[in-house]
Amino acid sequence: MSLEQRVQQLWSRCGPVSTLLLPLSALYCAVVRRRRHAFLAAPPPALPVPVVVVGNITVGGTGKTPMTIALCEWLRGQGWRPGVVSRGYGGSGAREPKSVQAQSRASEVGDEPLLIALRAQVPGCVCADRMAAAQALLDAQACDILIADDGLQHYRLPRDVEIAMLDGRRRLGNGRCLPAGPLREPAIRLQAVDFVIVTEGQPGAGEYGMALRLDAAWALREPTRRQPLSSFAAQPAVHAVAGIGHPERFFAALEAAGLAIVRHAFPDHHGFDADDLAFGDDAPVLMTEKDAVKCLDFAPAACWAVPATADLPPDFTDALAARLRTHHG
Repeated sequence: MSLEQRVQQLWSRCGPVSTLLLPLSALYCAVVRRRRHAFLAAPPPALPVPVVVVGNITVGGTGKTPMTIALCEWLRGQGWRPGVVSRGYGGSGAREPKSVQAQSRASEVGDEPLLIALRAQVPGCVCADRMAAAQALLDAQACDILIADDGLQHYRLPRDVEIAMLDGRRRLGNGRCLPAGPLREPAIRLQAVDFVIVTEGQPGAGEYGMALRLDAAWALREPTRRQPLSSFAAQPAVHAVAGIGHPERFFAALEAAGLAIVRHAFPDHHGFDADDLAFGDDAPVLMTEKDAVKCLDFAPAACWAVPATADLPPDFTDALAARLRTHHG
């Protein structure tokens, strides 16, 4: 069992180890509540454009990046000019705003911001201070709406719409805050957001379900070369590489597509090198796009990236459009 699986098992129930950690959780929750109360008492000044925050209250992958990409594409289709701000986790940890462009390196701006820029073709900016990133992006680009990727707990940034992503299978785990459970904020926080989007599993009352699907793979050495996933089903086995918040989701999706896989799970935002992809055989290597953008310079010829695409539910986009009209005419 991997470390990630052991931690998720710990956080899935209120066992003795979790209970022993409750005093630390109480301290953590006190700090979180104080930050949120300060935000509500004296919110930061509004920006001249609407801000849509995409985030979660749980640790681990919930589909934030595919959601952000899908939102950018949908907003552009509605006539908006979106831009994306992010902390740039996994990059060099920029303390000053840094522009994200297609030619940027993941080691400088982070894997997720680079993937969003490549897939959604929108301008981006990363900084530990998301407010500074937002202001820099608005100064440099003609954006009329901003999306804050993983910004739910970044209370220095004003927001008009909050979208919380939730894994429908793991839900809130044991319902406890870190480190006794998987919650970044108490569960009651979900009542304050505008939308709760559930990936996998069934959405509850007032929630929206969002499907994630895997598209045709593209070759890291030749990005214009694409191949349907079904073409890999004839292989005795393929190597599946995932350095994301919830690697099992990627592995299960490949198996659901009929592929026999050898699992290679890495920590989220893992800094890959050539040795990580040297498996001693000629079997194809399939990896998430988030991992692929970090491996373009050294990936062997057999490496393929598998895009994950979010299908936004129409009732959600209708409600979001109405909310944006309410806030900004």
